Amino acid sequence: MPRQEPGEPYKRISVEEAKEMIDGGNASVIDVRQPDEWSSGHVQGAIHIPVDDISARVSELPQDGDLLFICAAGARSGLACEFAAAMGVSADRLYNIEQGTPVWIEKGLPTESN
Repeated sequence: MPRQEPGEPYKRISVEEAKEMIDGGNASVIDVRQPDEWSSGHVQGAIHIPVDDISARVSELPQDGDLLFICAAGARSGLACEFAAAMGVSADRLYNIEQGTPVWIEKGLPTESN
């Protein structure tokens, strides 16, 4: 069940909750890790926008559906959610996958690399 801490403009979810949302068809994953981390493996179908580029590339975020941000451990993805909210993205659409890509991969969820 998504959780929200006071003052955070996003909800926190587990990798399993993220997978359910993706399977529901109305969610996009945004991987905010650095290029070398991305190329070593990422969530299948994820969009790559490094956290430092979110503000400049906010127009590249899907306009519809939920946005599920992921990094390696949840810190950068939380920051990316805050940047997106500051740029006008509705907090109702913002989710931080707390456990990160290593846990996603460890649990055998769909990945790809390039």
